[in-house]
Amino acid sequence: MTHHLPNAKIPAPCIINTGVVVNKLDMRRLLADLGRVRYVYTYQGKLQSEGEGDVMEVFANPQRSTLVANHALYLNICSFDYLELKQSSEKETCFDLVQEEVCLRLIPLSTPFQERQQRCLNVSDIEVMMEQVLSAKWDAEFDDDNSDLL
Repeated sequence: MTHHLPNAKIPAPCIINTGVVVNKLDMRRLLADLGRVRYVYTYQGKLQSEGEGDVMEVFANPQRSTLVANHALYLNICSFDYLELKQSSEKETCFDLVQEEVCLRLIPLSTPFQERQQRCLNVSDIEVMMEQVLSAKWDAEFDDDNSDLL
């Protein structure tokens, strides 16, 4: 005997600051905005490693590893079953990436807004440098053209 559910639409989850995220796309979206983080790696609740680093890449590929080395984090969401959002007693947001008895906790050291501002500043700096380089090149070409006339 089969039972059919009515065509009821179940709303998508709404998670505000705390909760469990199992959808890989949602996990990726949350982690993609991270920049500099403090990380704590535990196995069976025992500290294995901790430090600070920059999230360099967030990806989903069952054939690749999550890597943490040289203050850089390359996060493969396929390495984890779920992401748990928590807030510490100091009101810090914590991202716990969990796989069985392994937990990689990420504590952001900057906000997405600060990261975007930094990226925009870097783009602005590059644009200014490019203008200076082009201006110097045109000046040099102009000087070369004028030296031919002498």
